[in-house]
Amino acid sequence: MTRIGFAPGVYDLFHVGHLNILREARRHCDRLVAGVTSDELTERLKGRAPVVPLAERLEIVRSLRYVDDAVVESEVDKLKTWRRVGFHRIFKGDDWRGTPKWLELERRFAEVGVDVVYFPYTMHTSSTMLRGALELLAAPQSVEIPSAQLPVPLHEEGGHEQDMGREQGAVHRKEDVLASQE
Repeated sequence: MTRIGFAPGVYDLFHVGHLNILREARRHCDRLVAGVTSDELTERLKGRAPVVPLAERLEIVRSLRYVDDAVVESEVDKLKTWRRVGFHRIFKGDDWRGTPKWLELERRFAEVGVDVVYFPYTMHTSSTMLRGALELLAAPQSVEIPSAQLPVPLHEEGGHEQDMGREQGAVHRKEDVLASQE
């Protein structure tokens, strides 16, 4: 019997954590199907749309050698997806282990003979971290570096040199007056 595995995810801003899950999932099944969450479902679940559009995310995931097929996942209920795809194992990062949602899914999948398999979460990267970095880079910023602050705005620069020249002239005149009194 061919063991079909299913690896659901948004796969936005594809990174090494996604690759790790798919690579490891492929080792635990004969055929791997990746479920790529639709833009609409992602926005409903996460409160924001993916950065990379669905068609592009599907193309990226489909092109990986570990993945035999990629399907659009547009249902919240993973059992509806199971009825459509017919997988024997579902794979997820272990950051979901023990959450109320996945504890309930484990129970429901056990009733239909589907194994839930968790793989180590890649701690040093995530789409959320990448998205945050991109938002910081894209945000209009005024860079304030205390050591580089100018005492006078650049458009007024040069005026202080005239002031210094007048002050220096006044000092020289005072010195001349003092020298003549000696």
